[in-house]
Amino acid sequence: MSVGGFLQNHRRVNHRGEVWPPQSPAVSFLLSFSLVFTIFNIVLYLCVFSYLEDPRLCFALMLVLCRLPSVCSPAAQDVLVYLVGDSAVHLCVEGVGCVSVQELGHSVREALHIPDSAMDVFAFWLCSPLLELQLKPKHQPYKLCRQWQDLLYRFTEASEEDISQDEPSLQYRRNVFYPKSKELQIEDEGVLRLLYDEARVNILAGRFPCDPETWMGLGALSFALELGIGLDDQKATAALREKKLISFLPVHVSGGGGGLFSTLRGKGGRQAGLEHNLLEEYRKISTSGSTPLEPTQRLRQYLSTCHSLPYYGCAFFSGEIDKPAQGILYRAGRKAVNVGISLEGVYVIDVKEKHVLLGLRFSELSWDHSYPEGEGDSHILWLEFDGEEAGTPVNKLLKIYSKQAELMSGLIEFCVELRSAAEGGTTTETDGAVGPSHQPAGQAGGSGGEGNGRRGKLRRQNSVVCSRVHTLNTISYVDNGKEIKRLKPKRAASFFTRQAQPPTYSAVQVQESLEQQ
Repeated sequence: MSVGGFLQNHRRVNHRGEVWPPQSPAVSFLLSFSLVFTIFNIVLYLCVFSYLEDPRLCFALMLVLCRLPSVCSPAAQDVLVYLVGDSAVHLCVEGVGCVSVQELGHSVREALHIPDSAMDVFAFWLCSPLLELQLKPKHQPYKLCRQWQDLLYRFTEASEEDISQDEPSLQYRRNVFYPKSKELQIEDEGVLRLLYDEARVNILAGRFPCDPETWMGLGALSFALELGIGLDDQKATAALREKKLISFLPVHVSGGGGGLFSTLRGKGGRQAGLEHNLLEEYRKISTSGSTPLEPTQRLRQYLSTCHSLPYYGCAFFSGEIDKPAQGILYRAGRKAVNVGISLEGVYVIDVKEKHVLLGLRFSELSWDHSYPEGEGDSHILWLEFDGEEAGTPVNKLLKIYSKQAELMSGLIEFCVELRSAAEGGTTTETDGAVGPSHQPAGQAGGSGGEGNGRRGKLRRQNSVVCSRVHTLNTISYVDNGKEIKRLKPKRAASFFTRQAQPPTYSAVQVQESLEQQ
């Protein structure tokens, strides 16, 4: 993802006739604002001292001061709103320093011809390699850009050098609070294509882990959407080699990194195999059905496949978890994870291995956020869920170390409240409900779990979508409370009062005496 700017003064146009890339937001903003601010201070300084000698001179200087431009002045400025991909919407906005997300939204929807019926599908985000934040309608992007370094210090572990060089871009992306069930009811091809572009980028980047049959099928659909169907083998092969596999398959699969190591492990043979399999899937799409599908149908087909991934539509946060101690010296460390949170649940994903470590619906967990107690301590998001130790049902606690724990806890709480309001106080789940045939892989269904008030057990399968609880370094305790002192978390207690049946265990507040198991 390219990092671009919010304001633009000098533009270039790419091969599609689109504005790309803009001038750096830091340079664009700092050069203009710093100059105005410096002149403002100089004139104000002169005003104070000139008043003591000649009030008329002070009056003249005040007139100059009043004529200096303001960030909220009606003078129009160029603004770039990026789409997920390689394009951006160019807007000319008056009073850019005070314009809100809600006001910008109308202009962007008008430029993209998005109907009013789809106005809630997308939201504005401020994104950089270090942090991603979805904005509220009342937020003013320009002012948040000025506070970006403060946000990075608060919510990331980045170094001072990285923070000083980081720049946010204003992006128009899928709204994390938009239900998946409504998404497939969209008829507008432009809206569907925007959703498809975003889903495709997440698949290719490995942010949405999926099994080989899934990413191969999605790659073939992308190939058909981009190049059409009905190409003979020679043309299809030539087109694929021109576009390269990295345009259709996840980067960790297609080996986009290259290098000597890839060569030594037989990258050429693997690439040929992937090309063959992708073209086979493409032929199946081309020959299936007597009537070719419309582009909107293929877009909806791609999105429908992505909906089978439980973390589709999530907001993602970075964090770390403890590794299980291994080896003779019993050494342990931490593992980098992405934490995805949506209207349906929480998913902890291994950044390196590209598979799910833990996936929980909100009915299967309680959570809490603890602040650092001393220097060197971390913010922690605690996830509590049911597990099993040597055949004995136990409760487990997973610690996620992250400066973004506060954001994660707040988003979980808000999503739970939204679901509760949508259900209208009933126990029947609507959007995001996971029935027996659509249950996230790795979560056992059946009558043995929820019928007695306990949550469904987690078990490992071979799919990358399945939870791998056995690989987690968790804190375990039993229901009788003999092993640790039990206290109620701040939020989980009020959350569980909304469940259809009360849980058969008590949630815990972690103490320093707890042992890692």
